[in-house]
Amino acid sequence: QVQLVESGGGLVQAGGSLRLSCAASLRIVGIYYTGWFRQAPGQEREFVASISWSGTASYADPVKGRFTISRDNAKNTVTLQMNSLKPEDTAVYYCGTGGRPDYFSSWGQGTQVTVSS
Repeated sequence: QVQLVESGGGLVQAGGSLRLSCAASLRIVGIYYTGWFRQAPGQEREFVASISWSGTASYADPVKGRFTISRDNAKNTVTLQMNSLKPEDTAVYYCGTGGRPDYFSSWGQGTQVTVSS
């Protein structure tokens, strides 16, 4: 079973930037959809962004124009560059992979992102 390990979370002021990385233990980055969901306290986990094996990226409306997802097949990693962060972006961000762009079956442990106002 694939293992996913996230890194790069932290505390940042509104308007700042963070970069999240997801490293996969198996060669899945170039085969399946890989991407990010997030979960804020008291809320359901929601889709953020994903990238297909062909490099097609999908984004949730709240992050379009601010977040960019990319992948490195050679390193088996996926990166989420988050710019112009807002307090409402505060959540635990989970890396996942699966057969659909907005549905994942394997998950990482999550990394906390906190944006202060």
